[in-house]
Amino acid sequence: MSVEIKVPQLGESISVATIAKWLKQPGEHVEMDEAVVELETDKVSVEVAAPQAGALGNHLVSEGDEVEVGAILTTIEAGGSKPVAAPTAPKSVEPPKVLEVEAQITETHQPMPAARKMMEEKQIAASQIGHGTGKDGRITRDDVVNFVAGGGSKPAVANVAAVSTRRDDPREERVKMTRLRRTIARRLKDAQETAAMLTTFNEVNMSAVMKLRSQYKDAFNKKHEGARLGFMSFFVKATISALQEYPAINAQIDGEDVIYRNFVNMGIAVGGPNGLVVPVLRDADQMSFADIESNIIGFAQKAKNNQLKLDDLSGGTFSITNGGIYGSLMSTPIINMPQSGILGMHAIKDRPIAENGQVVIRPMMYLALSYDHRIVDGKEAVSFLVHIKDRIEHPERLLLDV
Repeated sequence: MSVEIKVPQLGESISVATIAKWLKQPGEHVEMDEAVVELETDKVSVEVAAPQAGALGNHLVSEGDEVEVGAILTTIEAGGSKPVAAPTAPKSVEPPKVLEVEAQITETHQPMPAARKMMEEKQIAASQIGHGTGKDGRITRDDVVNFVAGGGSKPAVANVAAVSTRRDDPREERVKMTRLRRTIARRLKDAQETAAMLTTFNEVNMSAVMKLRSQYKDAFNKKHEGARLGFMSFFVKATISALQEYPAINAQIDGEDVIYRNFVNMGIAVGGPNGLVVPVLRDADQMSFADIESNIIGFAQKAKNNQLKLDDLSGGTFSITNGGIYGSLMSTPIINMPQSGILGMHAIKDRPIAENGQVVIRPMMYLALSYDHRIVDGKEAVSFLVHIKDRIEHPERLLLDV
């Protein structure tokens, strides 16, 4: 019995993915729930598994192609054998408007399925867009979106075309950016262009937290299986306390309105094989130290194994990133839009400071808060960091909620 393998639901507001890599070839035997193809979306990579054991059919789409939710990727035949010939993908009967669009498409500028659909809706010809950014010059959905956003007055890939005329040095290697990396680049640029972004700094003495952690980490780890007492839970707790005191930093702008939240969904930036991702601790304000630590460990493991789901990455209201694990002493983190702020942690370094009229050596960390100045005032931002500094330097205040 033949079963179709389709593009699954990809999560909130995501309808298109790119075929990143075929993991199984036509005729190859696959087990039930074994991954056969890897899709790449704007946020994360997704593996599509076989719904039953059997022989894989022909690939109906190629690596680099864009596909929409519900599109057929291949089939799987229970007990089947390797196909003798590779049949072409079945063509459905299309309305005249589709045929008119296809008539305008040259062999070298063929749009991908998602791009073709949008071109039909917008009544745009392939010749208007020109050379696409997809594989072999194919027009992608992003090309159409950019063309429409630019008023349709010029090809959306003018800059790409200009870059392609560059004469590469024989010692150089040109590699196309992945969809995820292109999306990261676009979102970071959008954040800079949309938000009135500003960064303020402070420093925190880590002595008290380090002493408390050293004293109780063994008992904590023993009692809470799957959790290890680290510094991040202290900063999450301190940040939640500060967000409750200064709610504008946990809010977002929506048109001419400000949306204030009575909850905290904390994004925690972690490094994965395809770049930085920000999984979300939902209702972090209701979590214990152990809950926070175990969830962060789980996210880090998922990111390492490329197993994060789209739901893991959506709905954040504020984010924390820790460049200190890579040795960063100070940085200006970029806001994860549409959030209004992000806290940057950094490396802990022994430094001389003045304490009670004497110069002493203490383990110090620089903190950075990047915030959207459209909604957050400078006084709020500075007070926010001071609040976090105070709770880290006096962790008993976190336990007593004072």
